[in-house]
Amino acid sequence: MNPLAYGLLGLVARTPSSGYDLMLQLQPFWQAKHSQIYPLLAKMEQEGYVEFTRVHQIDRPDKKVYSITEKGREALREWLAEPTSEPVFRDELFLKSYCLWLTDTESARNLFAEREAYCREQLQMFETFLQELEKACDGLPQDPRTPSFGEYILIRRAISSMREEMEWCRWVMDLLDNSRP
Repeated sequence: MNPLAYGLLGLVARTPSSGYDLMLQLQPFWQAKHSQIYPLLAKMEQEGYVEFTRVHQIDRPDKKVYSITEKGREALREWLAEPTSEPVFRDELFLKSYCLWLTDTESARNLFAEREAYCREQLQMFETFLQELEKACDGLPQDPRTPSFGEYILIRRAISSMREEMEWCRWVMDLLDNSRP
């Protein structure tokens, strides 16, 4: 199984979910599309890692709500004990930054202004997630044995990353502004 499959197992271990709900839960932390999630869930179901119940819906096709099996829990526990792979960084802005000398200052500045605006939106979203988590848990989860602890530390990491990237963007824009002839 790949890391996405284990991530899906972890999510359904916490709360049985539909494929669509799983995609929404993953989006803040891992980019995955319907075309990846649904075939993977079908394969995991065939291999006995998850099972589903069909939920009848009016005006829409029935949906499958997946939950983890004991075989899935065991696979998840084994995966959690393994070392993680090296992080993968694929950011188009990094590639463009390397080539900034080939464009004008205003175009370069716009790249960083756009990224800063994106980070600001993401920061607001993650801060809202944190507030919702705090309300749902009657405070911030400090116990690593609770299902919400992982969500808490990931949201805090995302907030920190967005703030740091915004600061970097402002620093680059200042450099660009001060370099004008």
